[in-house]
Amino acid sequence: MIKDEFTIGQYRIGENHPPFIIAEMSGNHNQSLDKALKIVDAAADAGAHALKIQTYKPETMTLDLAEGDFFIDDPDSLWKKRSLFELYGEAMTPWEWHEPIMKRCEEKGIIFFSTPFDATAVDFLEELDVPFYKIASFENVDLPLIRRVSQTGKPVIISTGMATVSEISEAVSEARAAGCASLCLLKCTSAYPATPKDANLLTIPNMRETFGVEVGLSDHTMGIGVAIASVAFGAAVIEKHFTIDRAEGGVDSAFSMEPAEFKMLVEECKTAWEAKGEVSYALEGSERGSMIFRRSIYIAEDVQPGETLTASNMRCIRPGYGLPPKYYDLLLGRKVRRHLKKGTPISWDVLS
Repeated sequence: MIKDEFTIGQYRIGENHPPFIIAEMSGNHNQSLDKALKIVDAAADAGAHALKIQTYKPETMTLDLAEGDFFIDDPDSLWKKRSLFELYGEAMTPWEWHEPIMKRCEEKGIIFFSTPFDATAVDFLEELDVPFYKIASFENVDLPLIRRVSQTGKPVIISTGMATVSEISEAVSEARAAGCASLCLLKCTSAYPATPKDANLLTIPNMRETFGVEVGLSDHTMGIGVAIASVAFGAAVIEKHFTIDRAEGGVDSAFSMEPAEFKMLVEECKTAWEAKGEVSYALEGSERGSMIFRRSIYIAEDVQPGETLTASNMRCIRPGYGLPPKYYDLLLGRKVRRHLKKGTPISWDVLS
């Protein structure tokens, strides 16, 4: 056990344990509680360990304006030609839904938690007694918010998208100073969707060493390749957006995983973690049965007593019951002490 590990529910969070997999609902409920509950069911069936929602209201996020800085003009944005206020109103999870979603998670055996975006959201989530908190990448510079969630004494996960080393250091220091003993950072590329070439997974072990905390991945790439690769670099937590059907639309549906993909993600991430193992050059138990298929030295023609071993009557072939091939040159020219039939494995006691 390493000092930075901690527990969420029944799960141990750390690179020495299978990765903790989070399904992010975000706004994929499309303002339907029934769909939100179905997303919970599908996430649980796909093997998610936790389901995350977001807790905010449009007025706690921005101003009700549809011009200037409050209107999305970027033609490449998934949310172009929308006001921020309108977008947050569509994406928000109504606060009265939190409790039924939480109860459905409990029924399905997965952990419910949320990303709060201001102090009022934290106060509300504390009333629900959520087990831990997530700070979104866009809020990782909001030190008062980090201080507030850290003061709860519960584990905190912070996404590091867009943050500089200095900003990450400030966030970690603020969390620690406010009483957070269980902290995890998520390597994150805040692009929607993100490209694998921008994932820079080598940052994961460096982040763990630099900040002395557990590290995972908040992944916005398409598919499961980046997430699986992150496990090899020590990702202890993996978060992916989740939806039942991308074709149904939704503010984040374009880069969200469907149930079959997510199930594969959970299974293959565990496989990747198991495959890490340890530094070992030892013969594994599972390999022992394969030893007989190595090459070894055999008599290739009948040989009479006193006859010399040659390249004609001695060969390195399979199976592996004879002497290893490294002795072949040493055996050339040696005489045998008894009759050897073709197919006899050579051992030292056949030599004169």
